[in-house]
Amino acid sequence: MKIYDVIILTESRYLNPTKVDIYSKNVLDEDNYVKVALEKIGLKVGRLSWYDATFNWSTTKYILFRTTWDYFDRYDEFSKWLNNVSKQTILLNSEAIIRWNIDKHYLQDLQKKEVPICESYFVETTEKSSLQELATKHQLNEFVLKPCVSGGGRHTYRINPQNTPDHETIFKKLIAKEALILQPFQHNIVKKGEISLILINGKFTHAVLKIAKKGDFRVQDDFGGSVHNYTPTQPEINFAEKAIKACNELPIYARVDVFTDNNNNLALAELELIEPELWFRNNPKAADELAKGIQKLINQKAV
Repeated sequence: MKIYDVIILTESRYLNPTKVDIYSKNVLDEDNYVKVALEKIGLKVGRLSWYDATFNWSTTKYILFRTTWDYFDRYDEFSKWLNNVSKQTILLNSEAIIRWNIDKHYLQDLQKKEVPICESYFVETTEKSSLQELATKHQLNEFVLKPCVSGGGRHTYRINPQNTPDHETIFKKLIAKEALILQPFQHNIVKKGEISLILINGKFTHAVLKIAKKGDFRVQDDFGGSVHNYTPTQPEINFAEKAIKACNELPIYARVDVFTDNNNNLALAELELIEPELWFRNNPKAADELAKGIQKLINQKAV
């Protein structure tokens, strides 16, 4: 028996925080916009931590990934849970698209479908070269190193000829356990920022511009980055919608992060399909559109 229509997924620190700062307030507000939108159309909704071992996941029709922002720190546990829960209910986005999107190798798939991506060099765990040798091989002067499975700026380093030796140890430690990606440092992200375009049910709804704080290159608010309302150009919207259409299936929600690369061309930084911040607080109507999409899925399943 299905008790819930939708369970909104978070993590334990954002379930019922005893102390609410600006950051956690945004999390609670974002999840609440979705919850209210779903309840307005008559759906029964709950909100739980993804690793709640006491909940019977088969009692909900759908689970909606929203603020599960510790999955990459607990990847093995998350992967096992994902495999188990996908047999009990329907995931939004689907398990297939989550597993595809969780690893940045997906960028290669999009590139093959003619979606321009950030210039990227993938380093597998079998690699024996040093960081300096790889930089020389790929003619990288200033570049960024990060894991293929990551989020929130985890193990993301800005590297140049002067500090390459300082990063050899962490590189060796990381590559022994997980695949990494090297990308030329993109100067326009610092100068102009990074654009996040939100698409619900395959259609553009709103966008924001993320700007790194002075002296940093990471646009995430975890590192002092700021977020601003942004009106994208039609080519930027077209780019985002093309990226979504290149997926093996249409995600019900997506965030397409784009920037102007070092050659002054529009390029994809990330395609976020698992638990991206969607800034519903900037456009609450987008939460209503998400709710309509979920209702449509429920109605289709009922036929």
